[in-house]
Amino acid sequence: MRRYLTARLRDDLVIAAMACSAVSCAGSSASVRPTRSAAPSGRVHQLFPSPTTVAWGFYDAAATPVLHVSSGDVVEVGTLITSSPTRLEGAGVQPTDVEPALRAIYDSVKNKGPGGHILTGPIFVDGADSGDVLEVHIEQIDLAIPYAYNAFGPRSGFIPEDFGYAKMKIIPLDAKRMVATFAPGVTIPLHPFFGSMGVAPPPARGRVNSAPPDIHAGNLDNKHLVAGTTLYIPVQVKGALFEIGDGHAGQGNGEVDITALETSLRGRVRLTVRKDMHLTWPRAETPTHWIAMGMDKDLVVATKMAVREAVDFLSKEHAMSRDDAYMLTSVACDVEVTQLVDGNVGVHVMIPKSIFK
Repeated sequence: MRRYLTARLRDDLVIAAMACSAVSCAGSSASVRPTRSAAPSGRVHQLFPSPTTVAWGFYDAAATPVLHVSSGDVVEVGTLITSSPTRLEGAGVQPTDVEPALRAIYDSVKNKGPGGHILTGPIFVDGADSGDVLEVHIEQIDLAIPYAYNAFGPRSGFIPEDFGYAKMKIIPLDAKRMVATFAPGVTIPLHPFFGSMGVAPPPARGRVNSAPPDIHAGNLDNKHLVAGTTLYIPVQVKGALFEIGDGHAGQGNGEVDITALETSLRGRVRLTVRKDMHLTWPRAETPTHWIAMGMDKDLVVATKMAVREAVDFLSKEHAMSRDDAYMLTSVACDVEVTQLVDGNVGVHVMIPKSIFK
């Protein structure tokens, strides 16, 4: 199901999107128009990154939407690698292999920070409001470029005291075999996912850094959220204001040096407003598991939160006593570290569906 966009096709798409964005600046929304009818449950829109269709480094309830969709609509979306053209070229990427949209955004976008992720959006979902849940079903994820990078710095990562300098490595990606060549004799299977998918935080929080995950989801860096999975996010503001980015071709649990296989991605996500669900924290679902999540600056607090979310899910969704839910979490579920490096650390509990008949 995965397809690889060649450099030429990729550039054609980006240039077309940027041209449409130029039209939108004059009062049209051509760069994000619906392109065709989908299944009866919704329409299909396209949204590619350009200087007018991204939020650089933040989630914010006051941000201006770049696209309006209805509940059940699909968005074909592009996201950009989280590095500058200068750094990529300095690490060995040929100038012709740097995406034009990335150059344009670095050249012209001044409204940015405090974080570093270039996020596509925000997307206003009609009908969504505070207290609802936004269901983000990830239908497809494709590689957009033939390389990724991994990097660390002297003030980031989990053990910066051991690596007091900066280093970046460019890693070739093979979209046909779906592997990365990390080094001679070392290949890594690719499992692309969007590291950041989130909605606007509560208005009282103002503009929040794109790095720490929180109640609004955001930079979860959960490697299980691949194509075919669903993320459920509690909505905080009218329209939800969904943003997506931080593409990863793969990642290990923990993401210990602060980066994964960082790359640009293309994908299809279906956005559905769920008024029948009420969540305090994000939750996810794969074909084989439910995923409860916890996030906090303290790893112990985050772990307790994830375990409590698992107990809450089991007791409510499977009509168990809290005692039995706690016991089942201990004997049948796996508690995993999501990431350790994003300000708020993440922990998740994998709840297998196979144990329920």
